[in-house]
Amino acid sequence: MNIIAYGWNKFFENQWNEMNTEGLFPGRVIADYGQLLRIATNSGELVVNRPLQKHEDKMQIAVGDWVALEFVNEIEGTFIRFVLKRNTKFSRAASGIEVKEQIVAANIDTVFLVQSLNNDFNMKRLERYLIAAWESGAVPVVVLTKADCCYDIFDKAAIVNNTAPGVEVHPISCLTGEGMEEIRKYFAPGKTVALLGSSGVGKSTLANTLMGQELLKTQGVREYDDKGRHTTTHRELLLLPEGGLLMDTPGMRSLSLWEADTGMDVLFGDVEELTKLCRFHDCGHGNEPGCAVREALEAGTLDMKRWQRWLKLQKELSHLEAKKENKLRYNERQWGRQNSKLIRQSKKY
Repeated sequence: MNIIAYGWNKFFENQWNEMNTEGLFPGRVIADYGQLLRIATNSGELVVNRPLQKHEDKMQIAVGDWVALEFVNEIEGTFIRFVLKRNTKFSRAASGIEVKEQIVAANIDTVFLVQSLNNDFNMKRLERYLIAAWESGAVPVVVLTKADCCYDIFDKAAIVNNTAPGVEVHPISCLTGEGMEEIRKYFAPGKTVALLGSSGVGKSTLANTLMGQELLKTQGVREYDDKGRHTTTHRELLLLPEGGLLMDTPGMRSLSLWEADTGMDVLFGDVEELTKLCRFHDCGHGNEPGCAVREALEAGTLDMKRWQRWLKLQKELSHLEAKKENKLRYNERQWGRQNSKLIRQSKKY
């Protein structure tokens, strides 16, 4: 086994050489089983425990990460000492009450945003994935699966092209083989492609087809609504026979954005520019005089549904920023209390 095949390159090698890595060796996380991580190294695959997270340690370990490992002894085994800086990362806001970032995939070159061409085709959802993909630093590619189940393939492909100009769009069918050769061009030795999309859009079927064997379980869609079922339960990085790496991920029923400055600018750049042309900087885009947005809506140069989608995303992002700010203030207060306590204790001695 050679870690170069798993994506080790100058970006990571330079970091390694600049750090104190005496007694350590590199490896890439290729599967996440919760408390256990499977890691590819020059000596083969290892299964190691996820490091215990200290309260002040915000570093997550995700599939695709490169880590520094240390072998202690035969009894204690191997430990992760630190994580190398990421080249790219696809993340979202974690579900639940706690305000935190969840890293879905790390160090990926291309993101296959997988959307099925059956009744599960959803452009609002795809827009969110596109925003997150542009934010990740990886190259987004839209893959439209189940082309054999669709009679209006070109119409739906055109909708995607109009929404995301410049992004490659590939309708495919794993059943008939349509479009499969076209997407193989994204796989090259050392390059990583991640499959991202909601449950049941055909990610695992696509992975099995590309691998040439059934490594991942698959399920059919529900008959009553043509919706997909959740299949993949953990993230895993697969080495393709012809070279290149494929990351399969569990389907996400919802994607809450964590950061979106770059993605919003790419997808809604025209809308963002319009808002800057209003006469007043705090324009509410209602009945204010000199509102460029209202003028564009009335003239038909800005689509109302597109404007409403931008508004919804802006409200969501503003709410998230407020929650981040509240968490920051809370952490600062906690740190202040702990610091004051330490000062009082030191004065006693």
